[in-house]
Amino acid sequence: MTRLGEYFATHWMDYIWNILRHLEISAISVAFAMIIAIPLGILSTRCHIVEKISVKFWGMLRIIPSVAILIVCIPIIGTGIVPAVVALTILAIPPILINTTQAFKQLPESIVEAAVGMGMNPREVFFQIKVPLAFPIVFTGIRTAIVEVVASATLAAYIGAGGLGEIILTGLGLMRNDLLWLGGITVAVVSLGTGYLLNCIYKQATKYQRV
Repeated sequence: MTRLGEYFATHWMDYIWNILRHLEISAISVAFAMIIAIPLGILSTRCHIVEKISVKFWGMLRIIPSVAILIVCIPIIGTGIVPAVVALTILAIPPILINTTQAFKQLPESIVEAAVGMGMNPREVFFQIKVPLAFPIVFTGIRTAIVEVVASATLAAYIGAGGLGEIILTGLGLMRNDLLWLGGITVAVVSLGTGYLLNCIYKQATKYQRV
C-alpha cells in the first residue's frame, strides 16, 4: 500500500490520463464499428448474399486474436492509436452486425403493414416504426461490443497507444504486483461501470415499453 501511495503521489495525473485514453480508444473503436456494422446489418436484411458474406467475413476476423491483428497492422500503419483502433473495431463489429441483422429481420410485419396502410412513406416507416422496434436488440449488440472493447483496450499499450495497459506493462516490467493489481482492477471497474451506465441508458430509452 505504501508503494501504491507513492505512485499516486507522483503519477496521479498519468493515472487519470491513462483512464481517459483508454475510454477514448474504446469510444473511437465502437463508433467506427457502428458506422460499419449498422448500415451493413440493415443492408443484409434486404440481400441474403450480403448477409451471408458479411456475417462470415467479420465472424472469421473476430476469431483472429487482436494481438495478431496488431502485429499485422504495425508494418502497414505503424504504432500508436490507429492500429489499436483497427483491431478493436474488428472485435466490435460482429455483435453489432449480427444483432442489427436479426433486429430488422424479426420486425412484426403486421405493424409495418399497418403503418403503410396509414399512409406513411418508406422514410417514415423506417425511422418511426422500424428503428424504434429494432432498437432494443441493436442496442444489446452495441452494449456487448462496448464492454468487450473496454476490457480488451489494454492491448493498445503494447504499441504505444496508451491506456490502462501501460500501468499493467509497467507493473510487469518492474515486477510490481501493486501496479498489476491497480491496472487490472481499474480495467474491471471501468468495464463494469460502462456496463452499468449502458444498462441505465437502455432502461431510459425503452421505458415506453413498460408504460
